[in-house]
Amino acid sequence: MVTAVITGASSGLGKEYINAIIAQYPSVDAFWLVARRKDLLREIAEAHPDKTIAAISLDLTKDESIGVFEQLLKENNPEIKVLVNNAGFGKCEDFFSSNRRSQTEMVDLNCRALTGITRLCLPYMLDDSLVLNVSSIAAFAPTPRMSVYCATKSFVLALSKALHDELRPRGIKVLAVCPGPMNTDFWNIANVPEGKSRLIDRLPRVLPKEVAEGSLRAAKRGKLVYTKDFVYKIYRVMAKILPHSFIMEFTEV
Repeated sequence: MVTAVITGASSGLGKEYINAIIAQYPSVDAFWLVARRKDLLREIAEAHPDKTIAAISLDLTKDESIGVFEQLLKENNPEIKVLVNNAGFGKCEDFFSSNRRSQTEMVDLNCRALTGITRLCLPYMLDDSLVLNVSSIAAFAPTPRMSVYCATKSFVLALSKALHDELRPRGIKVLAVCPGPMNTDFWNIANVPEGKSRLIDRLPRVLPKEVAEGSLRAAKRGKLVYTKDFVYKIYRVMAKILPHSFIMEFTEV
């Protein structure tokens, strides 16, 4: 079966990628949806009875979960057309007083798990297939009080750029997806609910549905980086031109 693999698939942007892939890749008839909340994954499966959907409940911060995923690949030998690495989270807090586990788990999920899942899926990927790695506008410059999160997303951006070039001869297109703020559960998990940060509250929101649809189209065209909304495209350019020490004066969350 032609398969799409989506991590962080139970809600928000990950969930929107399911509908976007169905619309743009009708040849994909099977989905591997990876997330911790199996109940939410089952609800998604019930909403798409015409598709073969595997609800895979794994905590990708744990190394044994990567091993379980590797075994599933060996047992099922899927033909992967689209891989979306969307699983990730951020925390907004002072690094000095932060919880050590929350900081290291960001690295585990946002970097280590993404790297592991990508490497495991590549041998099963078809010609003209896609890898979409969800990074963030936070990758463009460091953000005080979200220091580790920004560092992890910079890793995702750099890895995606290198793989875009490295995997092209194999017929695999790699895109770094760098959206701006979206109205998802991300902000509650990050401890930045509405009204708690003047910076975040002032920034325009992008729609997860539009990010999923637009980034998928960009990946098919062979684009390297996708950023939604003119404001954030300008920020991307500014982060290349201006010293990061200057940018950080205005971006503390």
